[in-house]
Amino acid sequence: MLDLTSLKDAISSMNNALSVYQEKDRIWNERDNVREVIEAGVILNFKFTYELSWKFMVRWISLNISPDAVSPMTKRDLFRTAARNGLIQDPTLWFTFTDVRNITSHTYDRKKAEKVLHLAPSLLEEASYLYSVLERQNA
Repeated sequence: MLDLTSLKDAISSMNNALSVYQEKDRIWNERDNVREVIEAGVILNFKFTYELSWKFMVRWISLNISPDAVSPMTKRDLFRTAARNGLIQDPTLWFTFTDVRNITSHTYDRKKAEKVLHLAPSLLEEASYLYSVLERQNA
């Protein structure tokens, strides 16, 4: 049985960050520096929600397929395996999340930050799907 608490908390935190981000026009007019803080929060939530998600995929595969199955696996193989087993819907979207996750330490670059911010709602949806599958299987 997997303890899903950390993934649930990450998804909740990302949902909160995106909720605030979606009200950005109203909030940003109040103070100039608020935009940077809100965007940084969304990007940070993207980063740790992504990290926890793929680590839970590894844990599930180790418990339900084989502990040895994940050791030589690339992330692309991991996402394909997760999709074959119904944990995620579209592995190619997770490939994109991986690419974007790899640039999160360079989000001072406006274009890179915008890529992360653009994909954050999709990651929230996909991580929530993963969580719901894991939760059902844990019951």
